[in-house]
Amino acid sequence: MSAESQIIVSPILTEKMSHLEESQNKYAFRVSRDANKISIKRAVEKKFNVKVSAVRTQIIKGKRKEMTVRSGGHTIRTRGKRSDWKKAIITLHEGFSIDLYGMGAES
Repeated sequence: MSAESQIIVSPILTEKMSHLEESQNKYAFRVSRDANKISIKRAVEKKFNVKVSAVRTQIIKGKRKEMTVRSGGHTIRTRGKRSDWKKAIITLHEGFSIDLYGMGAES
């Protein structure tokens, strides 16, 4: 993948990841499905100006969903599936951090 800005889709901001950020210097991102560990590492280092020590990835399977809609006296039932997506957990070298919340930008 050539465009490094398209590799990182969004950060994952959960309570579990907040704990890992503080204790183990790990950050999680939703990444492109076809990105590999090397391209993810390069994209994070370039975007946040940090030094990455490890990258772990996993593919999250999409859930099956069912929806019922009542319209005009008829009941319509549909089934579908959410898309699969890829998660990357980044471990940074000691002394580096990423400000995902933007609190450190203003003084």
